[in-house]
Parts: sequence; C-alpha cells; structure tokens
Amino acid sequence: MLVIIAITGVMGYYATKVEMSYDFARTVPLDDPDMVYLQKFKAQFGEDGNIIAVGVKDSALYKLDNFNAFRQLTKEIRTIAGVNEVVSLPVIKAIQKDTANTKFFLEPIFPETIDSQQKLDTALAFARGQKVYMDRIVNTGNGATMMLISVQKEVMNSSKREALTESLLAAGKRFEDKTKITLRYAGLPFIRTIVANKVKREMNIFLYASAIITGVIMFLFFRSFRAVIFSMIIIGIVVIWTMGTLGIFGYKITLLTGLIPPVIVTIGITNAIYLLNKYHLEYAKSKNKLEAIRVVVMKMGLATFLTNLTVAIGFLTLLATDIIILREFGIVAGINIMSLFFVSLVMIPGIFSWLPTPSEKHLRHLNFKVMGGFLQWVDGMVHRHRVAIYVTSIVFGLLSVYGITKLHSVSYMVDDIPEESQIKKDLKFLEENFSGVMPLEIVVEVKTKKKRPLIDLKTMTKVEELETFLDSLPHVSKPLSVLSLVKASRQGFYNNNPARYALPDKGDRNYVLNYMKGQKDNSGLFKSFVDSSFTKMRISCQIADIGSVKLDSLVHNTIEPRMEQIFKPTGKDTIRATVTGSTKIFIKGNKFLIDNLKESLLLAFLLITLSMAILFANVRMIVISLVPNLLALMITAGLMGFFDIPLKASTALIFSITFGISVDNSIRFLAKYRQEILSNNFFIPKAVSDSILETGKSIMYTSIVLFAGFIIFAFSDFGGTIALGLLTSTTLVISMFTNLILLPALIMTFDKPKRKKGEHLLIDEFDSDFYGESEDEEIDLDKIKIHNRHSAAE
Repeated sequence: MLVIIAITGVMGYYATKVEMSYDFARTVPLDDPDMVYLQKFKAQFGEDGNIIAVGVKDSALYKLDNFNAFRQLTKEIRTIAGVNEVVSLPVIKAIQKDTANTKFFLEPIFPETIDSQQKLDTALAFARGQKVYMDRIVNTGNGATMMLISVQKEVMNSSKREALTESLLAAGKRFEDKTKITLRYAGLPFIRTIVANKVKREMNIFLYASAIITGVIMFLFFRSFRAVIFSMIIIGIVVIWTMGTLGIFGYKITLLTGLIPPVIVTIGITNAIYLLNKYHLEYAKSKNKLEAIRVVVMKMGLATFLTNLTVAIGFLTLLATDIIILREFGIVAGINIMSLFFVSLVMIPGIFSWLPTPSEKHLRHLNFKVMGGFLQWVDGMVHRHRVAIYVTSIVFGLLSVYGITKLHSVSYMVDDIPEESQIKKDLKFLEENFSGVMPLEIVVEVKTKKKRPLIDLKTMTKVEELETFLDSLPHVSKPLSVLSLVKASRQGFYNNNPARYALPDKGDRNYVLNYMKGQKDNSGLFKSFVDSSFTKMRISCQIADIGSVKLDSLVHNTIEPRMEQIFKPTGKDTIRATVTGSTKIFIKGNKFLIDNLKESLLLAFLLITLSMAILFANVRMIVISLVPNLLALMITAGLMGFFDIPLKASTALIFSITFGISVDNSIRFLAKYRQEILSNNFFIPKAVSDSILETGKSIMYTSIVLFAGFIIFAFSDFGGTIALGLLTSTTLVISMFTNLILLPALIMTFDKPKRKKGEHLLIDEFDSDFYGESEDEEIDLDKIKIHNRHSAAE
C-alpha cells in the first residue's frame, strides 16, 4: 500500500507537467519520403499551414466609417504577440515605377487618412484593378474580402497560441460591436486552438461524467456509499498514474489520449465490481471477513489479470503501428489498464479489511432475480432452438458482410467538428467565397546548367500554364507564386494598367526585369517563394476541405498527371513539379492510418487467440470462443456501412479495443463451463445451463456498466468521439448477446469433452464465480425428502 502511495506521489508530480498538444496530428512517419520532402520545403520556404483567415461579406464594410474600423482592426491584430504579418484590403500596396532610379517601389493604395466616401470609392476602384490581390483577398464576384494573418511558428505549435486566439477574437468582437458586421474565422492555427480547448474541456467533463454514472450504477447494485467512494479513490489513483505516464514519456494531451482517463474509470469500475462481489459472495458463505478476503486474493488474482490483459492487448497492439498518436494512445492505455490490475488487487482487499463487515442490505444483490427470467429464456433457446439461433446468426452475418461492402474510408482535415458549429460554418463561408484555406503547395525545380533558369520566358510560360490550370479547378484558389510578382511588376511598369497584368513578352522583358534588379526584400516575402539561385520556386494555393477521397483523386488523378504533361523533358534541361504541403501529407496519412489500424486489429486477434490457446489448449474451444466475438465486430462494421459511418481513426480504433473487452465475456463463461463440466461428470446440457444462469448475470451487469461508461462519449462535440462512443457501446451490447446465446449454443453442438487422466488446464485456475455458488457448499441432509414412487396399493 505504501508503494502505491509513493508511486502516486511521483506520478502526481509528472501529471502536473502534462501539456495540451497544439501540433497537427502526425500520421505519417518522419522518415517517409513525402514527410522528408515537406520538412525540407518548410526549411527552405517556411511554414505552409500558419495562416489564419478572417472573412467578411457585407457591403456595409465599404462605408467610410466601417472601412476605417477594418483598417484599425488590421493594425490591432498586427500588434498581437505571435503575429508575423497581416494582409488585408485597407493596407494593400501597389507597385509604382521610379523612373529616376530605374526601380519599383510600393505605395499604399489607401491613404492613412480618408475623409470622404468619394475618396474611398476612388481608392477602391483603383484597388480593383490590382490583379495580384483580386480573387485572392477580394472576391470580385460578390465583394467578400479576407484578411490573412501569418502566425509565428514557435507560437503556432505552443500554448501561446491560446493567448493569440483570445486576443484576435477580442479585437474582432470590438469591431463587430462597433460596425455590426460579422467576421468569419478559419485556418489551421485557429481551428487547432479551438479544438485543443474543447478537448481539454471534454476530458474533464467525461472524466467526471464516467465516474458519476458508473458510480451510481455501482451504488444501485451494492447499496453502499463506502464501496463506491473507496472504489473511486482507487480508480482516481490510476487516473493520476495515467496522467503521470503521459508526463514521464513526454506525451501531450491529444483528442485520443484525452479519452484514456474516462476509459480507465469505466474499466476500473468493472474490476471493483468483480472483486467486491466475490468478497460479498465469500462472506455470505463463510461469515468470516478475513477468510473472504483471502479467497478473493487467491481466486480472483488470475481472473482479474487475464481480463485486464486481454483488454490491454487491444490497446498495446497499437504499438505495432508507425503512427505516433496511436502508439502514444496504445502504450499509455495499455500500461495503465495493467496498473488497474495491480492497484485493484492490492488496495480493494486491503480496504475490505479496514471496513466493517457487510450488512444484509449490502448482500441483497447476490439474489439478483431481475435478470433471472431473461436468462431462463436464453437457457430454453439454447437447449430447444439452436437451429433458430444459428439461422439468425448466419442472417446477421450475411447482412453484415453486405454492409461491410458499403463501408468506405474518408476523413477531413477539419474532422469531427459538428456541421452546425460556428467553426464549420465559418470554414464553409471561406470555401464558398475563396475556395478554402487548407494549404496546397507545389514546388517547381529546374535541372539545368543555365543560370537563373526560372527567369527564362519559356520556363515562366510553362509555369503559368500550370497556374492557369490550377485556377480552373473548382476547389482550388488562385495560385500565388513569384510569377504573380512578375506580372504585378509588369502592370506597375505600365502605370498600373490592369490589362498589362501578364508575363513580360520579348518586347518588354528586359525593361521590366531591369526595374526588378537590385530590389531589396526586407519582408522576406520574395525568399519564401523562390530560392537564391532561381532554380526552385513555390506555387502556393488554398484548397477546400473536400475529404480525403476527393483530395486524393484531385492530387493524384488530376493535378499530378497535368504537371507531367506540361513539364515533359525536352533536351538536357528538365523541369520537375512536386505536390507537397500539409494537405498531401494528410491524404497519405489517412491511408496510412487505416492500414496500420487493420494491422493492429489482426495483431490483437492473433495475441488474444494465443492467450485463449494457453488457457484452453483445445483448438475446438478456441474457435468456439472467437466466433461470437468476431460476429459482434462484423455486425458493428456492417452497421457502419449501412448508416454511412466512414472508416477513420476514431471508428477503426474501436475494433481492436472492443475485441479485447468482449473476449472477457467468453473467458468468464468458458471458465464457468469448464468447472461445471468437471463437476457434472461431463454432462454438457447441465453444465451449459448452470453456466448461463450463473455467469450470465455477471456478463449482463458488466456489459451494462461498460455501455454506460462508453456511451457518454456520444455527447461529445467531436463526430469521431461520438462515433467511438456509439460504436463501442453497440459492439459491447452485441457481444453480450452473442456470448450469452450463440456461445453456449455452439458448445452444445460442437464441444465433445473427454476426461483425460491428470489433465489440468490454466483455465481451471480461473474463478468465474460472480453470482455463482460454491461447489463445496454444505448440504443440509435433514431437509432432503425421499418420496416413494410406488403407490400404497402396490
């Protein structure tokens, strides 16, 4: 006990060091070629997902007072700590020609002071002619405009982002209150901050909710506040260990790891119920508290270990994946589920020894009559209607297979956020008016011995062809590259005539480029789009969040083939274009994620099968035990297909987890069956009936507790967490029925037990009694009546 207290103190210290994760969830290994290329891209050109967009669509914005307020908002945002730069309509500049010094310079389009609506309208008319800005930050079709805020990298991936977001929203609120104009916010830094805050809030809510709900169920069962309170204290210790484990390993709280504490509470309650019930059962028989505690420790040790082990296997198999967020989730959950075994087995019996002996009120649950009628019906079905059970199971299996064929995998970069949420509405607004805000980057590299090949007119013409093609795609924004600057410079050379916004031709190429020579790049903007040797350039686009399937098709079946067509090698010089950026990594990561989860499910299946083999040493019993649980998983997968629930990280995760949990039901039932078959001289019908009527109650009760513990996730704000809660709960309920009905039916039909001299299996050490009676219970001979079956007449 002192060791546990000491460990809890250490874990509590490390738990205080745990931070929220503000990084983009990395689902592709760091050594993957595409990930390596992206890191090189960022090192050379800078971040690709560090833009927050603020959108406006209101004609009132172009009224003088409101426009000045929008300019003031831009200035305020520039002063927020962590903001690099802000680009918005009131502060844009035009390229002007300095003929005396043969160079270009930038001049604000909107003067610092505009004192009349007429002057503003004149400046707006001039701004509309600046093609480099139009349809990038201003929608020329409907007048919507967008402010782009660049966030510093060190702020974007840290808790400082919260303060930045709060300051941004506060400044926006002041603007909205003053002008009555609504602002729309989007962009990966903004959305990640909002999501991280929701994760933090939900983790606390679900932790308390799971404790309250499962605690209430436990109280209704045992009618003891002390049992509930001390069980919660024990589970609270393991929750501290869980947070401490995150701190020791240096992991952060993510959408997945934030779910571990509520899961620990739910699984911990089932441990407490098993141990407490066994204690009450033994005390009711012996009326000796210390003897009851001794039996709990001796008989329930292996049982608790094996049930926790199968659950932990479901989580620990995630270590086999190459995805960091899954490995972190798996190792923390797996370690602490096994910690539950250690803490529960040590502390619960210890607490029993301190508490008063159970009263009659506390022992009433041992005569659990409510479920008796249902289990009697199940017993009758198993003995008399096995054909109906098999037909029903086959029908469900076939329907599930059909549903599985309809199953599809799709995820979104801004996934799991409800459609009716303000975040999603704002994102849709920016997608409708500016084709989205998700980053899509293309790197064009020229392999040649020529100097500064990107300035070559032929090369620029080919790149322009690609940009024109990208601009024609419905979900892709107007591209931005060094060509945009060259075109704007040509427009500036011709006194900002919009018709001259184009690449220089042979006639004016030397004149325009001559003005561009020696220009200083104080802002670093030019360097973020082209390298110093002019052999490599960046084309930056934004794209709508159209889902992994459509994104995959757009990139690999539309954009990349067209790039190959445009940049066909000619002679010794070659031009290579490569799609990169967070969007491409997201596409690859989604495929990678699903493949890894499939592998982890297969590994969980193999490891749990191996565990069953060690327990039973009988191939027939291994198959019999796995069929009901596999059917439960198939039905869940089929339901996902029928209800169009996509396969993604949060939904694929449930299969390996619930498989480990549901197998516990099979182990407990088969352990009881093994005891009954030995005590009933291998008479299967009697052994099956006794197993259903006794172990069936424990299966039903723990399934109810697990259902209540996981269903709370259905009240999340995140779609993936909702699906995780609903599907896990559904799978566990289905597993309860398949293990209560199909499993005993299969035993009745296929099991052919034979007594082997000296045989002793590991399962024989497994105490499955939950509501069962002792095999050695004394029989009162005085109460036995012997009836003469012969009549008196005879």
